[in-house]
Amino acid sequence: MEGAKRLEGKAKFKGYILLLRPRHWIKNLFLFAALLFSGNIGKPVCILSAIHAFMSFCMASSSVYIINDMYDLEKDRKHPRKKGRPLAAGIVSIKEAQILVIIMIPAVFAFSFMLNYSFGLIVMAYLLNNIVYTLYVKNIVILDVMSIATGFILRVSGGAAAIGVAVSPWLLLCTFLLALFLGFSKRRSELLIFRDEARNHRTSLEHYTPEFIDGMLSIVTASTLISYSLYTFYASDNKHLMVTIPFVLYGIFRYQYIIYNNMGESPEEIVLADKPLLVDILTWIITSTIILYGYR
Repeated sequence: MEGAKRLEGKAKFKGYILLLRPRHWIKNLFLFAALLFSGNIGKPVCILSAIHAFMSFCMASSSVYIINDMYDLEKDRKHPRKKGRPLAAGIVSIKEAQILVIIMIPAVFAFSFMLNYSFGLIVMAYLLNNIVYTLYVKNIVILDVMSIATGFILRVSGGAAAIGVAVSPWLLLCTFLLALFLGFSKRRSELLIFRDEARNHRTSLEHYTPEFIDGMLSIVTASTLISYSLYTFYASDNKHLMVTIPFVLYGIFRYQYIIYNNMGESPEEIVLADKPLLVDILTWIITSTIILYGYR
């Protein structure tokens, strides 16, 4: 009896962890962009503030995922893959999820405004954007991807507000375009993976076609590369950053290769699973850091 209770307790604890979707926290690493490019990566106070901001966004994003799972509960139960999620599988009850959200949302606000007022407002905007997305926008073609991209803009802006620096318009533009690229790539992957069942997976997929998404990807890919190149040429004080352009070029092309060969669906899964892409990203980070802090 005690052994059964222990196993049930472990399953419940694992269910709570999965409900928070920690794998998706990788998206919140965009908060450190301002720390890296502002030249403050060597300041302990700024590093601690950036980590504080990262933790706040992890709590906020997990709260949104729980709300999303509660809202899509019946649909998830009929989905071949999502039916294994803690709520859909019955590992965590609706009441338990509601209590968790009621606890987490005020905690997010308190923890965010503890850092500073501007950062707290950005976290509130992030939560609002995601709740509106969950309840309405995710079913609207094009706007669904733009809403996701807005979330990345708020992450970068939050990272800048956390350490008290002005966010570069170029950094925001590159982030927005890259997020659009990731969003449209995910929609294309979903169309290929789910095919005739795509609409059951996501309502907005009814209005997407591979041809339409290919057109959007062509525009966004070119715009992202041009914007990043112009940033390294003109907006940055360190012209050596143009050396990192090939890493960005390879990363985008590698990601497209994965998507077009039906080898992945969500960005975080692809980044963590594909070694060439992961190595490319780490190399870009290391090279950018050396250039920004070694050539002053």
